[in-house]
Amino acid sequence: MFETWIIWGLAAASLASGLVAGVFLSFSDFVIRSLVAAEPAAGARAMQHINREVYRTVFLTLLLGLVPVSALILVYGVTMQGGAVAAWLIGAAGLYLLGGFGVTALGNVPMNRRLDAMALGGSEARAYWPAYASRWTRWNHIRALAAFGASLGYLVAALLLQGG
Repeated sequence: MFETWIIWGLAAASLASGLVAGVFLSFSDFVIRSLVAAEPAAGARAMQHINREVYRTVFLTLLLGLVPVSALILVYGVTMQGGAVAAWLIGAAGLYLLGGFGVTALGNVPMNRRLDAMALGGSEARAYWPAYASRWTRWNHIRALAAFGASLGYLVAALLLQGG
């Protein structure tokens, strides 16, 4: 019975981290590129609005909610007797915690806060925008790949548990 809960929990974690990866991918693939194509003041202003709105979204709930879930999965993987399932759990949880959340907290969020502290679409924001967009997107590529890797890892672990 417990293993069934673990399998369903891993499937849910896979789906949630896949959704987080999808949001990150959309920004890396076309959102930031579109904002950069706009006039710098417009792109910076739009991103300032996005950064303020993100706090009231399902996305943020998933992004932050997966932190304790991934930590629990990591502990579960470490306490297992080893094997392929444990390796997939540890790898997936590590990817999410370090690459998905860690990069967000240490890379993207500080840049967002710096941009947010500037006058909405002001000259300082316009001047900062090109460097912001470039660096922010590089960090975002990493967190998109990490969240996708976690999603894949959770799914593979669930499938291995189901088959075992």
